Amino acid sequence: MATETSVAELDLEPFRRELTGYCYRMLGSGSEAEDAVQETMLRAWRASDRFEGRASLRSWLYRIATNVCIDMGRQVQRRARPMEMGPPSAPDESHLGPWLPETTWISPIADARVEPPTYDPAEVAVHRESIRLAFVTALQHLPARQRAVLILCEVLRWQAVEVATLLDTSVAAVNSALQRARAAMAGLPAESSPTHLDEADSELLRRYVDAFEKYDIERLVTLLHQDAIMSMPPFAMWIRGAEDIGRFMLEPAPSLCRGSRLLPVRANGSPAYAQYKPDPDGGYSAWALQVLEIADGKIVGFNAFLDTERIFPGFDLPAHLDP
Repeated sequence: MATETSVAELDLEPFRRELTGYCYRMLGSGSEAEDAVQETMLRAWRASDRFEGRASLRSWLYRIATNVCIDMGRQVQRRARPMEMGPPSAPDESHLGPWLPETTWISPIADARVEPPTYDPAEVAVHRESIRLAFVTALQHLPARQRAVLILCEVLRWQAVEVATLLDTSVAAVNSALQRARAAMAGLPAESSPTHLDEADSELLRRYVDAFEKYDIERLVTLLHQDAIMSMPPFAMWIRGAEDIGRFMLEPAPSLCRGSRLLPVRANGSPAYAQYKPDPDGGYSAWALQVLEIADGKIVGFNAFLDTERIFPGFDLPAHLDP
């Protein structure tokens, strides 16, 4: 019989956003994170008669979510970014290769799905750093339980004793796992961290949108860092260098992006744009979600995620725009 603190009498929805952020860091996929949270809620409802209120509802939900993520993680290989799959390619579309399975890649998530309800600039900065594509990719190098410990302790600021209770282990084991996770993360290639976007960065983005929509590649190249990286999951091909990116965008297939429209969104704590290409039948069709990375007044990362059928619904974006 359910107690006074039964899940059946409590609203789980207030936990959805933070659980989605946790599951996203664990799994590296926006759509899988949404699925994991749904499964967590379902398991919680089914087990409501066993929730006796000895632990907080939040802790109990995180325990379920952790088990869900570990179970889901066993079914797929470690997700990565194209830059981990091989060396950069020449700016020639013949190097694109096959469209690889969605489970291969780290995929983006909308900030609105995971942002904490806070206006504290410091908290917002920490949150955005913890969902960056590079950081989420690095997390996937850790074993699942180490990953959970690092996220809970370092990102969510749980105490070791709380994590030990959640994972049914000792405080010593949690501290040991945290130490190993930190060492593993420190051994991965360092990437520049984004800064808070200032007025100059906002102007950079305005110029980028104008150059891209006019398909003025010569001008667009001037906005890129000389060592900028362009990736296009689910293709393994990636390109390094502003000049090579410019040359690639003038290849026959990429040139079909001429006349595109860009709609601003936020993804992974970064500026992003939904790209719609001209549709021969009229209007514009969804083509890519562009996630940009900015440092030192230049665009250093141009990540175009092409699986819009899977990604756009998570951003509440339509598949087609009218003229």
